[in-house]
Amino acid sequence: MAEPPETFISIKVLPRSSKNEVVGKDPNGYKIKLTAPPLEGKANKALIQLLAKKLRVPKRDIQIVSGTRSKHKSLHVTGLSAQAVEKLLLDK
Repeated sequence: MAEPPETFISIKVLPRSSKNEVVGKDPNGYKIKLTAPPLEGKANKALIQLLAKKLRVPKRDIQIVSGTRSKHKSLHVTGLSAQAVEKLLLDK
């Protein structure tokens, strides 16, 4: 049986924005605006919730690998290829 695809993505979070949205992608990764402040993990929770909705995967399939206390984060997504992640995040 084939393993589900896995993808690592880089994200720059812009907390305390006016709305939750994926702004775009640059050479360093995806830029994502979040309304949540970077306090007590609120922005991380909001990030995972937004990504789960956009990528149509359960929240348990998205993990922050590094950068939990930074604007620059590395995430692991189970069940989607890099191409699928890019298509779902950048489609309006």
